[in-house]
Amino acid sequence: MNLRQGLRAVFLMWFLAAWPASAGELTVTGAWARTTAPGVSMGAIYLAIDNGSAKSDRLLKLRTPVAGSAEVHRTEVLDGIARMREVAVLHVAAGERIEFKPGGHHVMLMGLKKPLVEGQVFDLELVFEVSGPRKVKVVVRSGP
Repeated sequence: MNLRQGLRAVFLMWFLAAWPASAGELTVTGAWARTTAPGVSMGAIYLAIDNGSAKSDRLLKLRTPVAGSAEVHRTEVLDGIARMREVAVLHVAAGERIEFKPGGHHVMLMGLKKPLVEGQVFDLELVFEVSGPRKVKVVVRSGP
């Protein structure tokens, strides 16, 4: 290896080492759903969205084979009464983390095809405007 090739190799290693710090991505982690009783047609999924990119993004659609539809909801307490409200488009700012948890944001499953049972695993696809689709595995469990 001559000096020129050596400098190229050092530059390439430096560039690749620096790349992840400047080009993060949007990730979805920790997806889980609570078990449901027989005959119940609705359920909820909890997860975390981390936008490690430098661009703001928006969650546009949700898809899962276990329910007729899925929407982002948030729980609001007004005058001591908890209500769920649909979030039509969820904005995720650059560098922001949004945690979906009981009593806050959650994915509402409507028209469940079968009860969700402990240990079951199913797919959830989240479609973002900038980052595109993200598919995650959802694990069903009896509690947090």
